[in-house]
Formats: sequence, structure tokens, C-alpha cells
Amino acid sequence: MISKKLAIDVLNEALSTGADYAEIFYEDSTSASISIDNGKVETSSSTSICGVGLRLLKENQCIYGYTNDLSKKGLLTLASSLSKSLHGDRLITVTKLDMIRAANRNPVTNSYRNISRQEKIALIKEGTDYIASLNNPKIVRYSGFFADNHRYVALFNSKGKWFDRHSEFGRLAYSVVAADETGFETGFVGPGAQQDISYFHTKVNPVECAKDAVRVALQNLGAKECPSGKMPVIIGNGWGGVLFHESCGHPLEASAVAKGLSCFTGKEGDYIASPLVSAVDDSTMPQAWGSIDIDDEGNLGTKRQLIKDGKLTDFMIDDLNGRRMNREGNGACRRQNYRYIPTSRMSNTYIENGKSTKEEIIKATKLGLYTVGFNGGSVDPSTGEFNFGCSEAYIVRDGKICEPVKGATLIGKGFEILKNIDMVGNDLDLGQGMCGASSGSIRTNVGQPTIRVSEVIVGGRGGELK
Repeated sequence: MISKKLAIDVLNEALSTGADYAEIFYEDSTSASISIDNGKVETSSSTSICGVGLRLLKENQCIYGYTNDLSKKGLLTLASSLSKSLHGDRLITVTKLDMIRAANRNPVTNSYRNISRQEKIALIKEGTDYIASLNNPKIVRYSGFFADNHRYVALFNSKGKWFDRHSEFGRLAYSVVAADETGFETGFVGPGAQQDISYFHTKVNPVECAKDAVRVALQNLGAKECPSGKMPVIIGNGWGGVLFHESCGHPLEASAVAKGLSCFTGKEGDYIASPLVSAVDDSTMPQAWGSIDIDDEGNLGTKRQLIKDGKLTDFMIDDLNGRRMNREGNGACRRQNYRYIPTSRMSNTYIENGKSTKEEIIKATKLGLYTVGFNGGSVDPSTGEFNFGCSEAYIVRDGKICEPVKGATLIGKGFEILKNIDMVGNDLDLGQGMCGASSGSIRTNVGQPTIRVSEVIVGGRGGELK
């Protein structure tokens, strides 16, 4: 840990040549992971990182460096080196640091550092033992994985503020590969939360998670190729929200909006979606996978109403890009660790509940595609163009879910998808994932209720939908 006195000295050294803002970001994190592959413990590892990132701002200019030399000499050398990129008179002198206080919404009662390796292995094996007991020759590989992380960070800035926080989270995952003479398919399930290991014993059933991974892999193995063409698409709740996250969430981050690299730049107050659509990014959800009490600039976590009844109402904003937008940061600044420059990122991002039931949405669809999850894709934030592969999908005929199909890809533009949503369910759920961008890989929740898009281009090798 860095003392407040040392932090003041380092900040003043960094500010000596005219920076109008400086911050010190200290991190001390430990993580552990265990994997079981085909019934045997394959890896068991732990890592620790400790260091400082130092950021200087002058108007819209950003200078960043980091070090794991936490001595007074090492930190002052870094500050002096970075300050030489600027040339001017001192604008700010820091004389004291007052604590920023934030509610602790993400407490972990029993630290993962107190949990033995044997207990974590036993948890994983609940699922992998079930897979092994199936003795199914089509299952050629299966694995279970558990990872946990304890993170302590502290920030000191030239506004005369400082804060520190502890956070812990864990994730349990199962992956299954099934193969036959036609090829191979995979299934994956990976719940996580900012809760202690009791979460995985009481709210998550490892056997049910493993069953779901097996089901998806075997089902896709025997599925026909998906038809192609324009058609109505029903997107399932929970992990289906990754489509909104990628195609619409990233273009709503200030890192794209402020530079004119987003299809939503300049559209605040405009109707960008169907009136049925409201969406939020909420970092205040207690103990949720993507939640933060306070962001990596010292701004309190908030619930940001991005879209309300189809109208664009807000963005996810960090302080630097907020300068370019003449806006204040709204608690959306995050980074993987001290080696990364922080920027605007999502936390728990989801489309809010509507009034229809899942059953009503399916019953109202004469012919189309029902997709439950996605397994990867790409998006261009500047245009909103995307393509996403579906990990689990079915044909809908005459209001009923029929045969599973594989190889489906959704193609389109995010803002077109938003406007074409014509039914929104009332079964909101969330799915956990890791999101990679310029400030590294961070925890994010995606989510939505079941929704229907009236028309989407679907790519597939199964010919015309009939």
C-alpha cells in the first residue's frame, strides 16, 4: 500500500509541468484457478500482481505509465518521466487527500483465500463426475474449471481525493466437446458472481450446469444446418443479451461516442429503438458479476438509463472522454489492472422487461428462428454492423419450437435490430462473461428478457427456410 504522504509527493511531481489532472492507481491482486480435463486435474495455478499506474491529463491529452517498483524513488522517477511529456507551469498543487466513501454492495463473507484446493476440486468434480458417468462415446472431451480472484485497489488523485476497495469473485465453468463422423460440437456453461463459494453450493447446481453443457453439445451434433435468409428471430433471455452488448452496448461507450466513432454519436434524445425497448447499464446491482461500488477514476457506480422507451438517454462515460463531450464521468470507467489505461466500459448491461411472456412471443411467430445463445462474433461500433454465431438455435413453426439447427449466424446493424424489436418478454435474466477492449478484459453481465426481432438476415448452409 502507498501512504497518503507519498501519494501527495508523487502527484505533485507529476503535476510539475502543467498537467491539469493526475491520478495514482495502486493494485494488489491474487487469482487462482483449477481445471479438470477428462476427469484428471490438469492445472492448478495462482498468480499475484502488484503495481501502480500513473495517469496525467492536460485538456484532451493523456499520458500513462506503470511500474511495480513501489519505492519512493521508483514512483517519483515514473512521475518525473511522464511529466516531461508536458511543458508548462504548474496549475495544481495537492496538499491533502480526503476519502471518497462508497456503499459496499458486494461483500464476500468467506474469502476465497480461506478455501482449500481440495474443496474447489470437489466442487468441480460434482459436474465432471456426472459427465463421466454418462459413458457416452460421442463425448470426446470434457472439462471443468473454477477460478477466483481477490483484488485490492486504491486511487489517489489531484482533486484531493482517495479511495480503496476490496473485491472478490468466483466462476465455475464446464465445457463439453462431442464428435462423430459428421464433425464436432461444443457446449459451455459458466456462471459467476461477486459472492463467496457458498453461492456455488446453494444457488448454482454444478450437475445441472454440466448437464446443460452436455445437452447443447450432443444436440448440435445431431442438428441440421440452419436455413438462410431474412426471417423473424426470437432471441432468448439471459446470455442472448450478448447481441445487445456487442452490437449496441459498445457503440454507447464514450470511448467511441466522443471521437465520432459510434453510430450513436450526436443522437442523444433521438429515437434509436422500438418504443418497446428500454435498456440500462447498472453497476449497482448487489453482488452481480459486473458490479462496482466505485469506478477506476473514483466516481461512484451508478445505474445509467441508456435507452428509455426507444429514446437514447445516456452513454457510459469516463472522465477523459467526458471532457470531449462536455460531460462528467458517470461511474463507467474500468480497467483490467494497473497496466491498462482506464476508459468507459459496461458493467451489467441489459434490456429491461416488457409485457409479453416467452410463450406469447413464440406462439405469435409463424415461421422463424429461436436462438438461445451465441458463441462469438464481431461488431464495428462506427457503423453498428455485426455478425454473431449462434450456439443453440431452433426453427419455430406455427407458434411452436421445432427442430434444433446449427451453424446459424445473425448479420445486421445494431440500430436496425433495435428498431425492429416488436415483442419484449417479461423474463429478464443475466449471463456472465468477460469483455475485452482497449482497457483489457473485465467482468461484464449481459442480459435481456426474451425478445423478437421482426426481420434479421440469418446466414446458414441449410437452404431456404420452409
